Amino acid sequence: MGENERFDVENKLRGETLVRKGLMKKHARVEQLKLVPDLNVVKIGGHGIVDFGRDVVLPLMEEIGELSKKHKMLVVTGGGARVRHILDIGIDLRMPTGVLAELAGKISEQNAEIVTLLLSRWNGSRLKPGDLLDLPTMLHLGLLPVIHGTPPYGLFEHPPELGLIPPHRTDTGALLMAEVLGARSCILMKNVDGLFTEDPRVNPDAELIRDITADELLEMDMEDMVMERKVLHLLKDSSNVKEVMVINGHKRGTLERALNGENAGTIIRA
Repeated sequence: MGENERFDVENKLRGETLVRKGLMKKHARVEQLKLVPDLNVVKIGGHGIVDFGRDVVLPLMEEIGELSKKHKMLVVTGGGARVRHILDIGIDLRMPTGVLAELAGKISEQNAEIVTLLLSRWNGSRLKPGDLLDLPTMLHLGLLPVIHGTPPYGLFEHPPELGLIPPHRTDTGALLMAEVLGARSCILMKNVDGLFTEDPRVNPDAELIRDITADELLEMDMEDMVMERKVLHLLKDSSNVKEVMVINGHKRGTLERALNGENAGTIIRA
């Protein structure tokens, strides 16, 4: 090999920059392996579910536990009020976004520990993000896996378009896990019946949106939403997950309807 020659291993990407548009278009046609195609990723909101305490959480745990006998589920936890508290302190102290992401992740992890224990009657088992590929084995063993939803970007969190709050939080984490696992559904459980034109707790006349695309929702440029905006951008580029459903986790039976393929709230399509 000459002094200025580059070493290459013989392969189909030899000589590629890995950013060429033609190459990206070529690989866009490659079908990805779906690791757990019958999996349902069910995200329990911290702010919308866990923070309401036993009157809401315990009946939901029982419902999830019983449904896990018929449906494969990965339970994903959010953070809630304590995330807002730690973010407020961090922003006040001028912490960088990556540090805020690290701090927020600790809270959703605490909720995962709580939910795992509450689901122990139904074989609830704690799953760490780094062990996500152990999920198929856990399901074969009849376990009900629980994981926290904050994506493990940590200090490498992407800069937000505005402000300092980390853009990839637990709704986003649920979608990313559903995508890499090739799950059949991604369900976000909140404390409202779905996605509304405005916050229904502030404006009782707000209308429930039953079915909408990610592009249509982004074009509405809403002041506030019941879910993270980053989900919409990622959904547009997803290969395996083609829709996300937002449902009310306070109403018994709603999750069962969603798991059976019924629109039990709002469907947001890619």
